[in-house]
Amino acid sequence: MNIGALRVLAVQEVDLAPGLRHIEIYTMTGLVTMLWHGRPDAEHVVLLGGGAMGGLLGPADGLYQDLGVQLAAEGVAAIRVGYREPNNLPSCIGDMAAAGLLAENNGAERFITIGHSFGGAVAVGAALEPSPLASSVVGVVTLSTQSAGCEQASGLRRRPLLLVHGDADEILPAWASEVVNELAGGHGELRILPGAGHLLRENGAAAVLREMLAPWILKTLRSHTN
Repeated sequence: MNIGALRVLAVQEVDLAPGLRHIEIYTMTGLVTMLWHGRPDAEHVVLLGGGAMGGLLGPADGLYQDLGVQLAAEGVAAIRVGYREPNNLPSCIGDMAAAGLLAENNGAERFITIGHSFGGAVAVGAALEPSPLASSVVGVVTLSTQSAGCEQASGLRRRPLLLVHGDADEILPAWASEVVNELAGGHGELRILPGAGHLLRENGAAAVLREMLAPWILKTLRSHTN
């Protein structure tokens, strides 16, 4: 898959603020929207995907916005991906991969994929063959993930994997993350947040995520060697 496989009709982008660009890719099958935090030529990039309804904010009261700002300050770009067709797993994986390919064209070399709910399967899928990013993804984070669509997680081949779930999730029980970890070979770091629901906002979970994710991402990116 390459960016041309999306059958791109046009691309528009505009700077919203220093260090934040809004990109729209018009394709024959819909609109891919991206919010790009940080340098356009960053070597390290985090790709963030929403749930089955799409969206760009992520869980935990706008986690993706705050994480993008945190990472950009550390020289790591973050791209929030708005899907062409939410809840269509192959299409959404293609959208995340397309964002990565745009970054690769600007010099990106290493990626971490992150997804919430349905997006957990997108994050896993973008790290596996036949995704064109498979060899460049050095870590995966799932937030309140579903297990459906993660059946091939063994293909992560012991790359760093962080799975976060609330034990009060009203949509996807925490054992879904346990299943994904088992499918990946059991090597992942599983964090169950007490009292947190599907959006990971209750009982201090939103603050915990903001404290946890950036250090894990930076450590994973900086410790990886080709």
